[in-house]
Amino acid sequence: MLNMKTYKFKTTINCGSCVRAVTPHLNKMEGVKEWKVDTDNPNKVLEVTTDSLEPQEIQSTVQKAGFKAEEIQ
Repeated sequence: MLNMKTYKFKTTINCGSCVRAVTPHLNKMEGVKEWKVDTDNPNKVLEVTTDSLEPQEIQSTVQKAGFKAEEIQ
């Protein structure tokens, strides 16, 4: 079994259409097993479960989609 990690990011993905905008970017990333954005959380927390990605790779993908993402430790 591969080692799964879940990273959390504070983002600027703050509504349904923002989530739709970022969806194709995250869905086509190799190594993303599951992801979700909690738009009810004031920090708009993006949670990504992966077996192979580093936080920086996820951040840069979110940025390509036009949003900010800052890892929450």
